[in-house]
Amino acid sequence: MPQQSPLDVPEGDPFGPHNLPYGVFSTAGQDRRRIGVRIGGHVLDAGAAALALGSPYAGLLGQSSLNPLLAAGRTAWRDVRRALTAWVTDPGHRPTVEPHLLPLDAVTLHLPYEVADYVDFYASEHHATNVGQMFRPDGDALTPNWKHLPIGYHGRSGTIVVSGTDVVRPSGQRKAPTDAAPVFGPSVKLDIEAEVGFVVGAPSELGRPVPLADFEDHVFGLFLLNDWSARDVQAWEYVPLGPFLGKSFATSVSAWVTPLEALDAARVAPPARDFPLLPYLDDADSDRPGGFDLHIAVSINGQEVARPPFATMYWTAAQQLAHMTVNGASLRTGDVFGSGTVSGPEVDQRGSLLELTWNGRDAIELADGKRTFLEDGDTVTLTAWAPGADGTRVGLGEVTGRIVGSR
Repeated sequence: MPQQSPLDVPEGDPFGPHNLPYGVFSTAGQDRRRIGVRIGGHVLDAGAAALALGSPYAGLLGQSSLNPLLAAGRTAWRDVRRALTAWVTDPGHRPTVEPHLLPLDAVTLHLPYEVADYVDFYASEHHATNVGQMFRPDGDALTPNWKHLPIGYHGRSGTIVVSGTDVVRPSGQRKAPTDAAPVFGPSVKLDIEAEVGFVVGAPSELGRPVPLADFEDHVFGLFLLNDWSARDVQAWEYVPLGPFLGKSFATSVSAWVTPLEALDAARVAPPARDFPLLPYLDDADSDRPGGFDLHIAVSINGQEVARPPFATMYWTAAQQLAHMTVNGASLRTGDVFGSGTVSGPEVDQRGSLLELTWNGRDAIELADGKRTFLEDGDTVTLTAWAPGADGTRVGLGEVTGRIVGSR
């Protein structure tokens, strides 16, 4: 009986040829980083396959980072994806392609792009309402601007790390309401933020805003993102300028980037708007829904604790991109922006421990004990899938990180 090819991906595999996310990998004994495309439980060395097939895309795919491909623009993204799909589905290509497939457990995955800037948003109404109710119990849960613009802040791009990187517990100043003075030490309220990240490909010109309709000309794909948060450090420092040390120590991203084209069937309309939007944010007449129906799962030490639904996000990625460039700010290849914590209306849909435990009031039960916030040794994993065409599922690469003690 002939041996089954790695290209014979089982039906229902979320990483079948309908998906084909991009990453960057290396192999044991060889430091050179290469662009890989995931197919089932294997990685295709895309550059080597392109060279073997005499493809005109060998130059773009034979790089050590996705940045040249990102910068090539939407037409190139489409054409390269079509070529890759043909390589893994056309039986005539198998003799040439199969030698360039490697098992996932035989490669080391790296941060797949060189990060330029990083912006984090606050786009879930359920998350923002929960936080407002916690910290402003006698006032309005949402700030007056929340439903008129996507609130965001500039983060620290240098500490974006790939999935699997340990997260060192950060130290900083903190001051509880009952403390007479601030103290310095390791964070005692270390938290997660289950998010979706987007990476910019084609740059834009300084001084020229990017309209809603141009979103897909500039954004290459999306991925899971965990924006780790030291809640006690953040609470003391963030007034009046916002997050700083409480957020900047680590942001974990998946090693796989799913191209937007793979998620066409997952497009959904965002929630109904409560207030008229200014023209640059108004997507009411868009011929393409701006939301994505992504089903996220959050696990701590292998035990699922939440299932945040991305379809409930009030502000879309296209609106976020339009807002962050409306003042003329330019985009650069490798810019990353995060959706903000994804939370749904139900308790088990909350994408942070801050919400799941209501700021430490209600501990959650794990097999190895109760938690309010993260302890050293805890491993957090985010996974997700989206509906694909013809009943398929599109898998998003997981993002995981283990907490280690402060240094």
